[in-house]
Amino acid sequence: MSAPVGDIGLIGLAVMGQNLILNMNDKGFTVVAYNRTTSKVDDFLANEAKGTKVQGAHSIQELCAKLKRPRKIILLVKAGPAVDSFIQQLEPYLEKGDIVIDGGNSHYPDSIRRTKELEAKGLLFVGSGVSGGEEGARHGPSLMPGGSTAAWPAIKEIFQKTSAQVNGEPCCDWVGETGSGHYVKMVHNGIEYGDMQLIAEAYDILKRGLGIHESEIADIFTTWNKGVLDSFLIEITANILKFNDDDGEPLVTKILDKAGQKGTGKWTAIAALDAGTAVTLIGEAVFARCLSAIKEERVRASKVINGPQREPFRGDKQQFIDDLEQALYASKIISYTQGFMLMRETAKELEWNLNYAGVAGMWRGGCIIKSVFLGDITAAYEKNKDLESLLFDDFFNKAVHKAQPGWRRVIAQACLWGIPTPAFSTALAFFDGYRSEVVPANLLQAQRDYFGAHTFRVMPGKENPRLLKGRDIHINWTGRGGNVSASSYSA
Repeated sequence: MSAPVGDIGLIGLAVMGQNLILNMNDKGFTVVAYNRTTSKVDDFLANEAKGTKVQGAHSIQELCAKLKRPRKIILLVKAGPAVDSFIQQLEPYLEKGDIVIDGGNSHYPDSIRRTKELEAKGLLFVGSGVSGGEEGARHGPSLMPGGSTAAWPAIKEIFQKTSAQVNGEPCCDWVGETGSGHYVKMVHNGIEYGDMQLIAEAYDILKRGLGIHESEIADIFTTWNKGVLDSFLIEITANILKFNDDDGEPLVTKILDKAGQKGTGKWTAIAALDAGTAVTLIGEAVFARCLSAIKEERVRASKVINGPQREPFRGDKQQFIDDLEQALYASKIISYTQGFMLMRETAKELEWNLNYAGVAGMWRGGCIIKSVFLGDITAAYEKNKDLESLLFDDFFNKAVHKAQPGWRRVIAQACLWGIPTPAFSTALAFFDGYRSEVVPANLLQAQRDYFGAHTFRVMPGKENPRLLKGRDIHINWTGRGGNVSASSYSA
C-alpha cells in the first residue's frame, strides 16, 4: 500500500460530516472519509467531494492505513453506544499516541470515561463540542475540544483553521481536561435554551401586551440587532417574523405552540442541581418547553381559569419597548453569569483548568449563541481570569444597573397583564437574591432543625455562651424534643 496521505480521518457521512470534510478540504487538509454504509463513501466522492483532495476508505483498516501518524480520526456519529462501538473497531488498527475525536453531542461523563479508557491503552481522546449546524460545519463552526491534553498540539492547526474566524481569531481553543469540551458544549446549549426563551417572552409581551403585529415586531428586533443585543438569534427572529405564508399571514402564527427539545438543556439543569449552583434561567427555559408540551391541557385550563382583565397600555409605548430591550439584555447577562458560575464550580470539583476567556471567544462566531456580547465576556475574563461573577466586572456591573429600572417595569407590567415571563422573572429574582447580604435561609435552617434536628450555625456577631461560632447547633425548640442532632449543618 502507498504511503499514508491523510491529515485526518472522519467517520460519519451525514450532512454535518460531509460539510466538515469539505470545510477541512478547503483549508488545505487531506481528509479520509469513511461511513459504515460504504456506498455513501462512493456517492460522496462522486458528487459533493468531486474534484477535491478527499480520499475514501471502505473499511476501518483502510481508513487507518491511509492516515499520517499520529492518526487523527473524528467520529460524527450518534451519541451513545455507536461512539463506543466505533472506538472498539478502531483500536486494533491504532498505535500509541493516535487520537480519537468524538465530535458528536455526547454527554460529558461519557467523555470523561473514554478519555481515561483510551489513555490507559496509550491512545489519546478528544471530546469536542461542535456548534453551528450544517452551515457552520461547512463554512466555520465553533469548536470546543477537550480531553487528552497531549492531543492538542497535533490537532490545533486543523481545528483552528477549520473553525469560524472573528476579527482574525479562531473560534476554537483548547478547553481543558477529560470531558470538559463536551461539558462546555452542554452549557452552551443550555444558554441557547435561555436565550431563545427570553426572546420568545419578549415577542409575547410585544404581541399580547402591546398588540403589535409580527411585521412591526420584526422591525423592533431588527433595530435591537444593531445595538447591545446584536446576535444570530435576534437576527433570525426578525427574519422569522417577516416570513409570510402564501395567504399573506405571518407563518409563525400558524406554528403549533409545542416546543421540542433534545435533552441538552435538561442536562445543564441537572448538572446545576448536582453542583448546587443556581442556574435558574436555563432551568426555567427547560420547564417552559415542558409546559408548552401539554397543549391540550392548557387549552382546557384556558376555559376554566381566568387571569386579569388585560387593559390597553396607556404609557409611553416607545419607552416600554426600550425598557424591554434593556430587560432582555440584563436577563441575558444573568443567564451567562449563571452559566460561567456553573462551569467554575464543576471545574473546581473535577480539577479542570478551564480557559474562560477562551470559552467565550469560541462562542463569538460559528455557533447559535454567537453575539457581540460574547466579545465583552472574553474581555472580562482576559482582564481577570479568576473573575467570580460577570456581575463583578465593571462593564457588566454598569450595564445591569443601567437596565434595572426598565427591567423591573417590564416584569411588573407583564405580571399585571397576566403574561408569563419565567425567564425574565427568574433572572431578576436571581439578581435580587445575589445582591442580598441577608436572605431568609435562616428561617429555613431553623425549620430544618425544628422538625429534623438538622442543626444550624450562628450568624457572625450574634454569638453567646449558648450559640457558639463555628459549631453545628441543635436547639430543643419545644422542650419536648431531645438534644441529639440528626446530622451536620450541611446535610
